[in-house]
Amino acid sequence: MKTSIALLGAGGKMGVRLAKNLRDSRFEVRHVEVSDVGRQRLRDELGVECADPARALDNVQVVILAIPDTAIGKVAAQIAPQLAPGTMVMTLDAAAPFAGHLPQRPDLAYFVAHPCHPPIFSDALHKNGQPDFFGGAHAPQSVVSALMQGTPADFDLGEEIARTIYAPILRSYRVTVEQMALLEPGLSETVCATLLDTMREAMDAVVARGVPHDCARDFLLGHMTILAAVIFKEIPGVFSDACNKAITFGKPRLLQDDWLKVFDREEIAKSIERIT
Repeated sequence: MKTSIALLGAGGKMGVRLAKNLRDSRFEVRHVEVSDVGRQRLRDELGVECADPARALDNVQVVILAIPDTAIGKVAAQIAPQLAPGTMVMTLDAAAPFAGHLPQRPDLAYFVAHPCHPPIFSDALHKNGQPDFFGGAHAPQSVVSALMQGTPADFDLGEEIARTIYAPILRSYRVTVEQMALLEPGLSETVCATLLDTMREAMDAVVARGVPHDCARDFLLGHMTILAAVIFKEIPGVFSDACNKAITFGKPRLLQDDWLKVFDREEIAKSIERIT
C-alpha cells in the first residue's frame, strides 16, 4: 500500500529536487504549488500537474513543507484544521519547529529532516562531468532527522521519507530538534558560512594588494583542501611549527575569546528568530 504525501512548494527549487527523488518511490505524491512559474517547472522537468490544495490534503498521511522558513508558521496554521489526527507534518529545517511556529496539535506527528550535503572529500561529487555539490542526485550524503512529536512508527516513516528525498544516503542520524538547531543555523551557517565568507573577503584583500585573482584563488582553495584534510583527520598528518604558530597568534586576532557562545541556546534562539 502506498503512503500518500502532499508536497507543498513542489515547484520551488527544493520542492523539485524532492519531487524527482519521490517520483519512482513507493509514495503517492500530490504536488501542490501556488506559483505559475513553479507549476510550469514541474511540467517541464517532471511532466506532472499540480493538485488542488484541498484535495491534496484530504486524508493525506504526510505533508512535506518545502517552503521558506518565514512561511512555515502561516502555512502550517492554515492547513492544520484540514489534517486528520495522526497525519505527519514534515519540515526540512529545524528553525520553525524550534521557534514554536507549528500549531499546537498533539494529535499530529512533527518530523524534521535536513541533508548534510556531500562531504568535500567525496570521490563521487562529479559524475560524467556533472557536479552534485548539493546532494540528492548522484553523490551520497548523510541525513539528520528529528521527531519533535509522535510515535516510534512515525520516526520510522519519517526517516524512510528522508532517505528517499535526499538519496543516495551515506549515513542517517537521529537527533533532537534542539540539536538540529545547533547544527543549523549554529554550526553550518553562523560558524561555517561566516568563516568561509571571511576567507573570501581575505582573498579579495590579497588580490587588492596586487596578487593575481586566479593565483590567489588557486592558492586558497588548494590550501583549504590539504589543511582541512589534516584538521578533520581525513589523512594522517601534522602542521609545521610555523603553521601552528600562525594559528595560535591568528585566532585571537580574528576571533573574540567568547565566540563559542554562538552555541548558547539564547544565541541560537535569536539567530532563528531573525530568519523566521
